Amino acid sequence: MKKKPFVTKEQLEEIVSAYPTPFHLYDEAGIRRNAEALREAFSWNPGYREYFAVKATPNPFLIQILREYGCGYDCSSYTELMLSEAIGAEPGDIMFSSNDTPAEEFALADRLGAIINLDDITHIDFLEKTIGHIPETISCRYNPGGLFKISNDIMDNPGDAKYGMTTEQIFEAFRILKEKGARKFGIHAFLASNTVTNEYYPMLARVLFEVAVRIQRETGAHIQFINLSGGIGIPYKPDQEANDIRAIGEGVRKVYEEVLVPAGMGDVAIYTELGRFMMGPYGCLVTTAIHEKHTHKEYIGVDACAANLMRPAMYGAYHHITVMGKEDAPCDHMYDVTGSLCENNDKFAIDRMLPKIDMGDFLVIHDTGAHGYSMGYNYNGRLRSAEVLLREDGRAQLIRRAETPADYFATFDCFEIGKKLLKQNI
Repeated sequence: MKKKPFVTKEQLEEIVSAYPTPFHLYDEAGIRRNAEALREAFSWNPGYREYFAVKATPNPFLIQILREYGCGYDCSSYTELMLSEAIGAEPGDIMFSSNDTPAEEFALADRLGAIINLDDITHIDFLEKTIGHIPETISCRYNPGGLFKISNDIMDNPGDAKYGMTTEQIFEAFRILKEKGARKFGIHAFLASNTVTNEYYPMLARVLFEVAVRIQRETGAHIQFINLSGGIGIPYKPDQEANDIRAIGEGVRKVYEEVLVPAGMGDVAIYTELGRFMMGPYGCLVTTAIHEKHTHKEYIGVDACAANLMRPAMYGAYHHITVMGKEDAPCDHMYDVTGSLCENNDKFAIDRMLPKIDMGDFLVIHDTGAHGYSMGYNYNGRLRSAEVLLREDGRAQLIRRAETPADYFATFDCFEIGKKLLKQNI
């Protein structure tokens, strides 16, 4: 399978004339197609809702597009709650799933009418002391422990994860919450990350559906919704086959009818909180080749760095690269594609076979629409790049400007040297 950019070289040349590289570019048409496919895949469940994982791509312009398809917001921090409120979140629009949560974040989530998803049994007392009550609707995060397998393949290791309650704890949590006035309950779990298989969600659903039946039967807590969270991945590598969201939705439906319906729980709503699946393939990092180096290896230096895309440096993650205008040229040159940070892991690709790269070539680094810009940072004083939306009609719209030195120095404004630096950059 060949990965193709959603933008042409001619379009990039026009965009770059207004917004210099590097920048993250997003595909409005692709985002809309995907959101519609997800909605259709779970249309069998009347209460279904996607709560988009804000942390993946916290840009209000992009989240507004998802709102048009009925998506809510999955938030994990104070500022994500603030962003969701500014976009127009109503009570019930936010799922607040956090861990090691400060009191002020619980307080804001409660004020906004968010559905609070408790990560630990000790958070029950902490929440009650913080906001003075237990909300009528509340959720708990479940971690069954052990390894999570599909067939003989280990997908992830929940037992080593810091998230969620044990089986015994979640039963006790529902009893306590019910005694304290909660009336409507949800269950949430995240057992594997970036799975590229249609079997993950149905397998996860079975785990959660079966424990939900037991909880409702043994504690009397009314289970209103079950949140399958994220974990549906994307094919970063060309030889990977993409998930079929309609097949996934149908797989969950079958398990729903096998487990929940016979237990008299056919009214349970299904929630998801997808991030990578919703945005990942519909964003790319556009960068320009500015240096070449011939030493022990062949290096191509670009004007982006790990501050713009951390995943390759942090995880050794693969991101496909297209040299624009050379899509059909032979990949007969081996390069390390590097950024400018004073870190040897600042590499977008290592020993990657690519067409011959000339200075000034545009490189499109694929699948950065989630956990791309959002994981950016300022090491070496590098500044975060702009974000640009390629509209359905082919227009380019700036949806976040690039940082300036004034942004970088703004937090020094309480010191004389900071005021001087800011004055130089205003």
